[in-house]
Amino acid sequence: MAYQFLADAVLALHVAIVVLVVGGLAAVLAGNWRGWGWVNRFWLRLSHLAAIGIVAAQAWIGAVCPLTSLELWLRVRSGGNAYRGGFIEHWLQRLLYWEAPQWVFVAVYTVFGLAVLAAWWAFPPRRRGSGAAEARRRRGESGL
Repeated sequence: MAYQFLADAVLALHVAIVVLVVGGLAAVLAGNWRGWGWVNRFWLRLSHLAAIGIVAAQAWIGAVCPLTSLELWLRVRSGGNAYRGGFIEHWLQRLLYWEAPQWVFVAVYTVFGLAVLAAWWAFPPRRRGSGAAEARRRRGESGL
């Protein structure tokens, strides 16, 4: 039972990372359009870039995601089959896992990674404290 719980937790973490990667780019683009300063925080942008960089690198070298491997190992250890289980598990897996030739994933991850790099260039991340200074600059205040 503990292995099943851990496998479900790994699956939920995997989905959260996918949401970070996909939603992160959407947040950066929409947030810069809407003037949300938090979307350009350096730690957020760096973690976003690192996440898609790892995904794209794994696709290029043909490596299986370690989270997928860990989840499958835990499911086998729980006595179950990989990709069979409860309602939530079923739908999370349908959302996350797709059937396609390897080159499709390499292409998609590469293009998405390039889009993240383009967003990094178009909307550079800001280090701590620069958000308030940037807001004052936009309003024409000197800050003195």
